[in-house]
Amino acid sequence: MIDLHFWPTPNSLKVSILFEEIKRIDPDFEYQVVPCSIGTGDQFTPDFIAISPNNRMPAIVDHQPIGSDAPISVFESGAIMMYVAEKTGLFWPQQTEAKYEVIQWLIWQMANQGPKFGEAGHYRRLDDDKGDQSYAKQRYADEVNRIYGVMNNRLYDRPYLAGDEYTIADMICYPWCTYLEAQGEDINEFKYFKRWWDELSERPGVKVGMDVGSDLTVDASQYTPEEIKRLMAQLFNQRARPAPES
Repeated sequence: MIDLHFWPTPNSLKVSILFEEIKRIDPDFEYQVVPCSIGTGDQFTPDFIAISPNNRMPAIVDHQPIGSDAPISVFESGAIMMYVAEKTGLFWPQQTEAKYEVIQWLIWQMANQGPKFGEAGHYRRLDDDKGDQSYAKQRYADEVNRIYGVMNNRLYDRPYLAGDEYTIADMICYPWCTYLEAQGEDINEFKYFKRWWDELSERPGVKVGMDVGSDLTVDASQYTPEEIKRLMAQLFNQRARPAPES
């Protein structure tokens, strides 16, 4: 059994897609969702930080790791996907050339697509009282467009990002692309990306994986103005946390 510490954001949905794809091949694969409500600060609890030092989800705890009697915890979505794909032998070929084709795209997603798409969303949502953000908005809008172009150009002569096989490289990139229209992009401008997107969107594992956690919500109306202010101070503009005393 694997505990998946999860909230329905693109970074968590990468992992739930993988887990649901595995379940379709291996019915004995088991995981359970452990909600981590990022809107109310669950990610800052000592128990969660013990398995995810960066106080971000997703994170997993594998209670039946190979070669160990003790549970193993893994944080960062890319690391989780490599760990589980390697353990199950699914969706990550281990021959050297094919293996590193996949690794390159996992790292590309975590270093480029995810952060840049996230920043673009952040600046789009900023209130006018934060000052003139036109440069930042344009910078990240251009970067979003460039990144879709990278994927489109990669896919013009191969069915999947890492080659002929559907792998964790495709799964890790998919969830962030669900915001394409909100990002101001026209999918028809990227015809090779569109072919890939349409195919993945029809996969049962992707459909179910993207639906995981759809029932997890936070009702902000239950909080007082003071509680909301405290949560906002905790969630945004974070600085370094003090190290524990020895």
